[in-house]
Order: sequence, then C-alpha cells, then structure tokens
Amino acid sequence: MYPSPDYSNPSMNNWGHPPNYYNMYPCPYIVPDYWRPYPEQPVTAPIPLRDYGPEPFVVNIEEAAKQNNYFRIALWTGNHLQLTLMSINVGEDIGLEIHPDLDQFIRIEESQGLVQMGDNDRNLDFQRYVYDDFVIIIPAGKWHNLINTGNKPLKLYSIYAPPQHPHGAIHQTKAIAQAAEAEHGH
Repeated sequence: MYPSPDYSNPSMNNWGHPPNYYNMYPCPYIVPDYWRPYPEQPVTAPIPLRDYGPEPFVVNIEEAAKQNNYFRIALWTGNHLQLTLMSINVGEDIGLEIHPDLDQFIRIEESQGLVQMGDNDRNLDFQRYVYDDFVIIIPAGKWHNLINTGNKPLKLYSIYAPPQHPHGAIHQTKAIAQAAEAEHGH
C-alpha cells in the first residue's frame, strides 16, 4: 500500500525528502514519543507581567506579548537594553515619535499594521504593511509611527538599545504613556 523507504540511497527516501523518523514511515502522525526530537512543552500559567531586569530572564515572548493588554509595559530593563510589550487598540497608533540616540526593534505577534518612517515628521516616505511575525528595525534619528490596521489589538514586543522608559514602566493606555513621556522629556 505504501512504498517502503529506499535504504539504498541514504540521501533521499521514496518521498523525495532526506530520511528522518517523520518521513521514513507511512504515517508521520503516529510517532513514538522516544523518537520526538523535543519533549512536549508543558502548559504554563499566565506570565506575571512586570519588569524582571536586570536579573537573568527567560520567557516565551510570543505568549507574553499575546497575553499583554497594557498599551506598554517594561518586561526587562537593563543598563544597555530594554524589552517592552505593547498592545495597540484597533484604529490606534503608537504615536509619531523619534529616538535620537537609540535603535529600536519591533516584532509583531498578532494582528496587522502600517509602519511609517522618515527623516522628518512631515515626510514619512517609508511605509510598509506588517503582519504576524514581521520585524521592524527603526534606526536612531528616524521619525516613526505604527498604526493598527487590523480588527483586533496589535500585540508586539519592542527592544530599545539603550533603554527608553524607566525601570518598571507600566502605561495602561496611550494617553498615560504620552503623559509619562512628556514628564520625562521623551
């Protein structure tokens, strides 16, 4: 019924793939546990969202980002780098901003948006649509904004180097974030 693997050609099997346990046998969905390369991931409780820096830290960043409902929360702040989570409501944006002395990395985990960048705040000539798993790199000195164009909150994480927000920053809404940034001169 099923072709047997061609063991005479060690670089390919009969299905045109390099041989491994998943494709050497006719039904790849029934594979004994001891053949699986990694143990099943345990079901984890929600991640307590707070600033864990500057201590060593490991987290499932996709789960943390999707779990977050704050506009912005610092998840890890060190001396030279900061990791924040953001949730941007439907139709809202991060807000047009510039960071003269730091680079920024953003990864979209859920929903979609439009990123805009430019050399001045009236000419955002770089525009791209972004979706789940897209990365945005914002060089220091570029004006930028990210608008949620999806139908659910835009979930992302952002890395600033060096840190942009105070250790432990939590901004429940965009208005609170803007007030905090005005207070700290950002």
